[in-house]
Amino acid sequence: MAFNFPAFSYIIALIVDAFLIFFSLFHVIAFDELKTDYKNPIDQCNSLNPLVLPEYILHLLFNILFAASGEWLSLCLNIPLIAYHINRYRTRPVMSAYGIYDPTSIMNADVLTRCQREGWIKLAFYLLSFFYYLYGYVIALERYHIERV
Repeated sequence: MAFNFPAFSYIIALIVDAFLIFFSLFHVIAFDELKTDYKNPIDQCNSLNPLVLPEYILHLLFNILFAASGEWLSLCLNIPLIAYHINRYRTRPVMSAYGIYDPTSIMNADVLTRCQREGWIKLAFYLLSFFYYLYGYVIALERYHIERV
């Protein structure tokens, strides 16, 4: 079974989106552990911060593939989250290492609530995106098959 570049882009997006779902699920669980004082903020931020840049880079990767394959609707659906990621990283607290979570301020009630809400929203976005990418993959394959016949 042969497929075209848009179908390849959707396959990569499906695989990467599965990883992003696990990343956001890990974030939601981590913030819940912070909220219930199960873990201390330094350990939690040390486990969350290394996942921030890979999440942003993976999300940007398959959107570059969408742009290269001409899947403009899929790209336009992801642009608000890309812009949010860029703004979030640009306005992060001043730290010596990369990441966006500061152990000294993460336990503030409003910061913790915002981070937890962000995790839930990203989880919902990535879940909905997964099914949309599955649909896009099937449509891209069907378009390719119709063009060949």
